[in-house]
Formats: sequence, C-alpha cells, structure tokens
Amino acid sequence: MKSKQQLGKSGLFVNPIGLGTNAVGGHNLYSNLDEAQGKKLVHEALNNGVNLLDTAFIYGPERSEELIGEVLQERGKREEAVIATKGAHKFVKEDLVMDNSPSFLKQSVDDSLRRLQTDYIDLYYIHFPDESTPKDEAVGALKELKDAGKIRAIGVSNFSIDQLKEANKDGYVDVYQGEYNLLQRNAEADLLPYTKENNISFIPYFPLASGLLAGKYDKNTTFSDLRANSPHFQKEVFEDNLAKVDELRGIAQAKNVEVAHIVLAWYLTKDSIDAIIPGAKRAEQVLNNLKTLEVQLSGEEIEQISTIFK
Repeated sequence: MKSKQQLGKSGLFVNPIGLGTNAVGGHNLYSNLDEAQGKKLVHEALNNGVNLLDTAFIYGPERSEELIGEVLQERGKREEAVIATKGAHKFVKEDLVMDNSPSFLKQSVDDSLRRLQTDYIDLYYIHFPDESTPKDEAVGALKELKDAGKIRAIGVSNFSIDQLKEANKDGYVDVYQGEYNLLQRNAEADLLPYTKENNISFIPYFPLASGLLAGKYDKNTTFSDLRANSPHFQKEVFEDNLAKVDELRGIAQAKNVEVAHIVLAWYLTKDSIDAIIPGAKRAEQVLNNLKTLEVQLSGEEIEQISTIFK
C-alpha cells in the first residue's frame, strides 16, 4: 500500500487516506450537525496521521473553514496539516453563481486565509468552472498567489477534460478533484489518462457513492435525503448495485476488513489516484477509514473488482 504520497508535482506529501470535512460545520449540507463533534473529528484525524483535510467555502457556507481554523489554533502545529480548500461560489443577492475571475479568486483566497486563521493554504482549488473566464487565466491568478506564498499548490475541481487542458496550458495544475467511483467510471475515458500523463494527482469525491459502496445497505433501506433522488438509489438500479457490492464481501472477509476498505483500496491502485478523502461524521469513522492502508489487493483481485462493476 502507498506510503505518504506526493500530490502531483506540488511538494505536498499526504497520507493517502484524507478527510472530507463537509460534515464539519456544513450546516447547509447536513441537518443537526454538532460542531464540537466536528472539531473532535479533525483533532482525531490529525492525532492519527491523517493530514489532508479537504474543505471549501461552500461547506457551511464558511463554517467548515472557521472550525478547522479553530482546531489549527488549538493545536499550534500548522505544519502537521495539509489544508485543501475551494472557492468559486458567489452569492449575488439570493442567487448562487460561479465566478472564476482572477479578482474574485484572489479575494476568495484572502477570505479563506482569514477563516482558517493561517497565512498559507496548502492546496487551493477552483471548485466549479464558470461560464466565461478562460481557465488558464483563472489558474494564472492562483499561480500569482502561489508565487506570493499564499497558497502552495493549485487544484481544479469538476472541470471537463477540455477545461482541464485549458487550465493546465502552462503546466500549473497539481491536483484534479472530480466524481469517480466504482459506479461512476466516466473519468477512466479521458480524465485519468490525462492526469497520469501530466503528473496531476486525481482525488475522487463520492468514493463510496454516498455509502452505497460501503456494504451497509440492503434492499429495504430507505432514504429521505439527497440520495432519494440519486439515480444510483432508484429501486431496480439500487438492487442491482447492492448485488454487485455483495460480490465484494468474499474478498473483504478473506482479508478480515469491511467492503468499504476493499473499495477504497481499489482506487489507490489507480495510477494518478494518490489520495482519497472519505467523509466522516464521527471520530471512530476516521480510524476505520485508515484500515484501508492495510489492504493488499492482488492483480487478480483488482481485475475482478473492475469486472464486477464494468
């Protein structure tokens, strides 16, 4: 299993198991979040060597960054954490729009620095593309911030392959974040080959497909949140997906781990996937995710898993 991994050509080294922190202060994403528990989660992650913390302006909004900033202050060891955050969302009156303009990105980085109570951000992503800004200009603004020491690495998220190529015209992109999991494998057609070729780390989000790939649901499980409308969770598709997940149980049992560990370990066998950021709501989930690092998959098992989810 991979030891500490460099993200792209950035000089940032991370535990391949990071932490997605949208449940730390993400009150607009989850109901009834306990902020004290969220901070405890981040402390627990850092105490156990999970150093990549993935947040964003829109988680809260703003609150996730603020809570992580409080944790950093409480610990007083800024260098132990690799903080990734994202910007692009802008509130115009009641509307939420995307803005990748250099002036907005520079302002967003300054605002994130203030909320995180730090003088540098390790990895800053453009969270979503806008309609109008040339992507190499947007990344050029981040390059200026990198040269000024405000950020250490440049990321883009949710860009199409063409937008990524434009963004990386000058070779400045270190990390790409996008949706990829065993049920959603479109990235294998173009994004993963491109990131591999250009020494860009690919960090997949929704690695467990909102829990569907964790092996915890059965056909009687019902959902009242975002999952209720997700295509993967519609009755026949849901049952078909559960049957595929069931085929992983034998591999998991033989290795004395959970299905989720097998799935997460499979991603880390992919060439440019250097880290994954499963979310967690409780501290023990962070520790559980770390068991992924103990899983060794043979070439045959990697192929078998790929075939089940063809």
